[in-house]
Amino acid sequence: MLAVIKTGGKQYIVKPGDKIKVEKLEVEEGKEIIFPEVLLLEKNKKIEIGTPFVVGAKVTAKFLAPVKGKKLIIFKYKPKKRYKRKIGHRQNFTEVEIKSIE
Repeated sequence: MLAVIKTGGKQYIVKPGDKIKVEKLEVEEGKEIIFPEVLLLEKNKKIEIGTPFVVGAKVTAKFLAPVKGKKLIIFKYKPKKRYKRKIGHRQNFTEVEIKSIE
């Protein structure tokens, strides 16, 4: 069983048991999350493609932990103008484990 879900403006290919990092979600720890936006569903070698979403399909996941991505360094520099800017960024993610696809 396989599904393509959409969350946070991105698409993810998921199977039951997968652990994925999605954009930060406002959910309490240990709670279940339901992703209703299923774009594609593969079940028993039959593929259903939604227009834009598969009707009646949903993916249930369990919230594991909030995590941070790796640190990115943004450095701006203009030669001969004495202009330098150094900025760091760490994106916040939510780690979830896929429980079931229905």
